[in-house]
Amino acid sequence: MRFSFSKKLKIIHAVAEVSPYSKVGGLGDVGYALPKAIARLGHESIIVTPYYGLVRKKGIKKEKLGYAESIKVGDKEFPISFYKHISIDGLPIYFVVNEELYGAHQAVYRAIDDESLRWIVFNLAVIELIKYIKFEADIIHAHEWHAGLIANYIKTIYKHEPIFQKSVTLFTIHNLYHQGTFFWQHVKKETYDKGTGAPPVDKKFRRYINYTKRAVLYSDIINTVSERYAKEITTPKFGAGLDQYLKRRKNRLFGIINGIDYEIVNPAYDKNVYVNYDVNSLEKKLKNKKHLQKEVGLSVQEKTPLLGVVNRLTEQKGFKLIIEALPTLLKMDLQIVIVGSGQKSFLKFFREVARKNSSKIGVYSPFTEKMASRVYAGSDIYLMPSRFEPCGLSQLISLRYGSIPIVHHVGGLQDTVTNYDPLENTGNGFVFTRYNKDELLVAIARATESYKYKEKWNKTVYRAMKQSFSWELPAKKYIELYLRALKIKNHQKNGS
Repeated sequence: MRFSFSKKLKIIHAVAEVSPYSKVGGLGDVGYALPKAIARLGHESIIVTPYYGLVRKKGIKKEKLGYAESIKVGDKEFPISFYKHISIDGLPIYFVVNEELYGAHQAVYRAIDDESLRWIVFNLAVIELIKYIKFEADIIHAHEWHAGLIANYIKTIYKHEPIFQKSVTLFTIHNLYHQGTFFWQHVKKETYDKGTGAPPVDKKFRRYINYTKRAVLYSDIINTVSERYAKEITTPKFGAGLDQYLKRRKNRLFGIINGIDYEIVNPAYDKNVYVNYDVNSLEKKLKNKKHLQKEVGLSVQEKTPLLGVVNRLTEQKGFKLIIEALPTLLKMDLQIVIVGSGQKSFLKFFREVARKNSSKIGVYSPFTEKMASRVYAGSDIYLMPSRFEPCGLSQLISLRYGSIPIVHHVGGLQDTVTNYDPLENTGNGFVFTRYNKDELLVAIARATESYKYKEKWNKTVYRAMKQSFSWELPAKKYIELYLRALKIKNHQKNGS
């Protein structure tokens, strides 16, 4: 693959979460790491995100811009201002300020009746910021549904604005199952968003705006976070009701796997692990295992394989499958540590099982970065049986920490984890293809049996930790995608 970087690009990233300011999940990691990696390639990369109450509490150094206008949605006006902050890596981050919608609340996302209003205002504020600072963007990069209306507005209400005439809009799908402030499966026919024209502003209809659908229809180019997932979402099985629209635009749909920032995600530097280690000091990983076993109340057993799970407690992440497999797992010579927040019924179930089997299962909730790091460092095997997975960052982290992943052969997991072959001594994990309890149990049995053969196992750990999934290559692929999008737009403009 060839990359041409002779043109210095100007890119603006609109994203709901930005680590370390407002991270909720993997989107927050991408929201900072990708712009950072692109900037390191010599391009101008800026970020726009809301100024939540939790950001204010961090007390960051910032400059207030002179903009003081209001954005009208329906019959109500919302005063908007902007803060500019320069990150430790020199990245300009612009915060959208409105006390009612963002500043008065500590949460990034809110389960309220008119949550859609917050994101309508955010999308419009991004556009107004571009105009105000006169940022002649080559690329307006909208991440996930929260920024999904930007292309829609630029192609409708703002279509005659001179500053947007040369800009290309790119929409990144991080998880197609999230399309707005509603569950797409539950939308009734009378509230179904056709996705045409400017987004509705009436409260009765705006709660049903399908942000993702409108982004798919109006963006110049679309990508998702793995090559496999880009293909999967054009099918009814994974398309979440939008497969027909994605299939029509498959020539503008691409997949780029996410990366990991190894300056942050690295057992050699991670301040949260018990003992720092690297690929040349694997004996220290065993110390992490013993510390973890003690902390979560497991019996300290050096030779028993310890399975780690760090994820949202949802059906998508495979917890229903784990529950089905649990009666058999409790009879096997293994231990399990689960760290996460999410569905209350799952948490209640696992806590009850852990109470009755305290030497074999440990549960820690709510999720914390500290405990997540300790599970990655202390576990021998990482369990990630997602039903579907757009990209997945957890398996990439587990590889760097030397916790060998067990994954379902789907999406980004398929693109990053290769099945272990004991005869050839190749592969970096254990993969099952059919999504059922028996297949999962076979994969776990293969992993725990392989763990007994320490010489080969350590070679697998060494191979996993030496792999690089840094942001450098994905950033280059994004630059290539940006250039391709600009080329397409120029051809359309010239009528060729």
